Amino acid sequence: MGDSVQIRLGQLSDIHQVFNLVKELAIFENEPDAVTAKINDYKTAFKKELIGVLVAETNDIIVGMTLFYDTFSTWKGKMLYLEDFVVKAEYRSKGIGDLLFTATIAEAKRRSCKMIKWQVLDWNKRAIDFYERKGATIEKQWWNGKIIF
Repeated sequence: MGDSVQIRLGQLSDIHQVFNLVKELAIFENEPDAVTAKINDYKTAFKKELIGVLVAETNDIIVGMTLFYDTFSTWKGKMLYLEDFVVKAEYRSKGIGDLLFTATIAEAKRRSCKMIKWQVLDWNKRAIDFYERKGATIEKQWWNGKIIF
């Protein structure tokens, strides 16, 4: 990639682009109508430091991001939960995901987390292969539970 990519902590002014990336991710995951949170929900969560964001930026355009938050594992202790990880389609396979994921792991360590955890769809073979190349364990025995209000 000829253009340099900067990875940096997201700012409140980035939240609109982050929100748009989340919607792009929902479309990729075949759930275009699943994003019901509003931009103000994101802004409030960011201001209250409930969520953190790392962005990948090139030529003043955010082309990828990770969105995460601190949580707790009763077995391991403090952990970082990686809620969303997306790179715009036209910027994939250029090493940006690698930079973002590495920076997210570094952020987890900076926060003194013992573990980072996330979900990946069973049909997303490219993502599974990516995570496994990074040394991740992809658990297949746990089922997700949720109640939406």
